[in-house]
Amino acid sequence: MTVSIAVESPLQDEVRELVAELNAALLALSPPEACYHLTVEQMAEPGVTVWIARENGRAIGCGALKRHSADVGEVKRMFTRPEWQGRGIGRHILSKIIETAEKDGLAELVLETGDRHPAAWAVYEKAGFTRCGPVLDYPDSPYSVFYQKQLGRASSAA
Repeated sequence: MTVSIAVESPLQDEVRELVAELNAALLALSPPEACYHLTVEQMAEPGVTVWIARENGRAIGCGALKRHSADVGEVKRMFTRPEWQGRGIGRHILSKIIETAEKDGLAELVLETGDRHPAAWAVYEKAGFTRCGPVLDYPDSPYSVFYQKQLGRASSAA
């Protein structure tokens, strides 16, 4: 398996299909009001960087970094197609997000994920994220689990 991960525009038909698959997977696990999707158009806005994982040219996974301020970034749109799950692709995408956030000088990464996503929790926790209360403007919801990770600038100031 040769997988490449690179920054790409989400405004490609194949990426739109990948994101539609992600949205369907999320809506199968959580009510619509508890799904906080970014559209591919929002993913293409300034301040958002999108990584696409490909095997033999086919898009098989994605993840994004959304910058909210000079200090805080958010991990968004993490997904690996089911047939490639369990192979470390999400972990590799997340490492690219963390590396970029640190290079950008962000102090903290945060994220919201669903209450029925234990595989995602494991990826985040292995990467040093810790559970916390609601982040950004997300409501406190029984369907959400929140995580945060202090990055180099914040941890070196402590």
